[in-house]
Order: sequence, then structure tokens, then C-alpha cells
Amino acid sequence: MLTRWGARISRQTLGEWVALVSDLLEPLHKLLLQQLLARGYLQVDETPIRCQDPDHPGSTVQGYLWVADDPSGDTVFRWANSRRHAELEALLGDYRGLLQSDAYGAYPAFAAAHPGVEWLGCWAHARRGFFDALKDHPKAAGVVLRVIGKLYACEQRWDQAGVTAEHSALREKDFARPLYWLKKIATGLRAKHLNQSTLGKACGYLLAHWEALVAHCRHSRTRLDNNLVENAVRPTKLGAKNWLFVGHPDAGPRIAIIYSLLITCQRHGKDPLAYLHDVLARLPMMTNQDNLAALLPANWQPPAAS
Repeated sequence: MLTRWGARISRQTLGEWVALVSDLLEPLHKLLLQQLLARGYLQVDETPIRCQDPDHPGSTVQGYLWVADDPSGDTVFRWANSRRHAELEALLGDYRGLLQSDAYGAYPAFAAAHPGVEWLGCWAHARRGFFDALKDHPKAAGVVLRVIGKLYACEQRWDQAGVTAEHSALREKDFARPLYWLKKIATGLRAKHLNQSTLGKACGYLLAHWEALVAHCRHSRTRLDNNLVENAVRPTKLGAKNWLFVGHPDAGPRIAIIYSLLITCQRHGKDPLAYLHDVLARLPMMTNQDNLAALLPANWQPPAAS
């Protein structure tokens, strides 16, 4: 594109510019993560990204972007070379609070190893199995999906009514009847169907993660599913269709920093280009005493027109 515009800029120079941008944004990335961990409710996920590694010439290796997300808007990515459980420790550190995710073992294991963390399940993942079972078992799966739909109807009603943390008892009351029937129906269906059938797998998943799923009764601030964090991951997958893979393992953290700030801008309704244009001009002149929090996407305001 640059060549077509008459600007012949080398790949090395472009790479150095990206490195400079990520270096400037890194303090904001650290502050964003620090504030995120202090809020006590996170949705977490991880997504694979291919990476070129000089130790494996002629091929790419698997890397991962781990992501922690606050449903109110802030999102932080961290690059890692693997999906090992220790990578989650590196992201969350001594985090204490609610941790919501899919059923990948790193997440419940982190909660089990940290007494101050409570793991919550994702109803979208529980629902997905019954949706997949509709073709083979339309009547039974349809009944379960309708009952799960009642849970989402409750959440929508709470959102409209502005239910706050002081009203967790209302959640438990509204959830009680749908949850009672869900467990009763799933238990009965599992006894009648093979474990490897689509319906048997769906019931097995629901019942195996029952405690993590019903934990939402105790917390009015949580969402029933972690679709928001999956939506935050989606731009990285769309981007990879253009740039295909990370060019070097050392470039992974730079991508994580830049994606964190840009996606958080989008979540807060801020123009990412205008944000970068303003913030990158101001950061080099700031000192340690200056207030970096004012430059976080949630707080940033476009400069007044002169």
C-alpha cells in the first residue's frame, strides 16, 4: 500500500515504528491491567495465534493471546508462547475476586489454588451443547433451551430494572425455579441417553459444571455468559486474516499492548485513531508524576478544537 502511494518504507523501519508505539503505550497497558485486577470481577479467555520463530525456520509455531476483560469495557491482552496453566498465573498474579470463563482446566485450577478466587461458569457454553443436539433430539434439547432462555429473560429484566449488588437475593429467587427444572430434566435425560450422544454430552457438561454455573445466583454483578470477552478476542482473529501470523516471538507482547488499548477504546465508544494520535503525542513529554490515568481509554477525552 505504501509503495502504491509512492512511500517506499522498509519493513524494518515499519517494525521499529510498531516497537516504538508499543514502548510508549506500555505504561498505560500496565495501569489498565492494574485497575482491571482491582475490580474483583473478570472474564477470561485465550486464543491461538501463529508465530514465526527463528528456532523453527520455514514454519510457524503456536502462540497465544490471553485476555482479561471487565464487562464494563476494559480489556487487557497478554502474549504467551503456550497455553500452560502458568501463563494464567503470569496474567492474573495475586488476583482476588470472581473469575468467569469456559471450562478450560487452567481457570478452575487457578481458582482452586487461590482461596480468594471464585470460578463461575459460562451459560453460553452450556447452552451450545443442547443447540448442537437439536438435530438429533429436537424435542428434548428444545425443552432445555427454553428453560435456559428463562434465565436469560431474568437477566434482561434485571438489566432493565438496574438490579445492583444489594439485590443478589432477587437473583437467587428468580433463578430458583428454572434451575430446579434444568437439573431435574438434565439428570433424567442423561440416564436415558448414551454419554457419547450429542444430548448425553450436553447433559454431562451441564451437570459436571453445575456448581460453577449456579454460582451466578450469589452475585448480581456477573453476566450469565462470557460472550463479551469472546467478542473482545474476535478482532484479533479478523486481523490475523490480514497479517496471518506474528513475525517474531518478541513482537507478541507488542501486539498485546496495542490490541489492549485499541479494543478498550472501541468498547468505550472512543475513536481509536483519534486516541492514538493524541496519546502518542503526549506520552513522550509526560513524567512519572503526571496522571497517566487520564489517558486510559475510559477517561480520555478528545482535545478541544482550537
